[in-house]
Amino acid sequence: MRKLSQPFRSLFLFAALCAVWAPGQTARPGANPVQAVLPTVSASSHIIPPAPSFTFLNGQTYVYAVEWHLFTAGTARVTLGIADGQEHVTALADSAGVVNALYKVHDHFEAWFDPHTACSQRVVKDAEEGSHARHTEVRLNYPQNKATLDEKNLKTGEQKHVDNDLAGCVTDVVSGFYYLATLPLQPGNTYTFPVSDGGKTAEVKAVVETREQIKVPAGTFQTVRLKAEAISGSLQGKGTVGVWFTDDANHTPVQMRSKLGWGTLLFRLQRIEK
Repeated sequence: MRKLSQPFRSLFLFAALCAVWAPGQTARPGANPVQAVLPTVSASSHIIPPAPSFTFLNGQTYVYAVEWHLFTAGTARVTLGIADGQEHVTALADSAGVVNALYKVHDHFEAWFDPHTACSQRVVKDAEEGSHARHTEVRLNYPQNKATLDEKNLKTGEQKHVDNDLAGCVTDVVSGFYYLATLPLQPGNTYTFPVSDGGKTAEVKAVVETREQIKVPAGTFQTVRLKAEAISGSLQGKGTVGVWFTDDANHTPVQMRSKLGWGTLLFRLQRIEK
């Protein structure tokens, strides 16, 4: 059963994008609860603010079916709204079918980011995965250049606290694909940007590859295909992610495929709820 935990934990980090991003570093039991890790982000890696003309489609929910080795692995629901002047992402993920019988997952994520700069502000995760249950909160303090991660094991009560240095504006593992959707997605464009989940900041490189027509349960779409991979952090070189955005102003992510060493996860859009 433990062998299954890695793919499904990655899956329910909204893994079509998140699976290639490095996990946060946590404090070892008995270690100093506060530790600093210097960021390793290159000067060319940065977040590009959304164009003034870009409009976030608040109030929409994307519903995805998730497949793993031809099995129905679960569902993911991602909603964007506005809260206190910030964009607010809510993501729910649940295992299903044979996967649910082998390794039950129920995860709830929330993330907040600035709509003008795309800088992430805060991430909260409540995860029930197999026999594990954890509450995690990440706060990004730009005035102090610090990322803070607090985690509580809801089964044992054990708590962890980690501070890491932050080299400027970052996105996060929940709202990252909304950031990608704000960019000009012309074939041949390449973007490198920093990602933080409270641990050591990682870099992701995204390449816009080609235009392509694809069919998913929600319909047939003209899309732009993008490939992303981590180029620093613990998962560097261990997997790639393909994302198919609609080739229009909305840049709706209609399909996502994550290729990792243990297999491929496929997210296919079922419907959009408003």
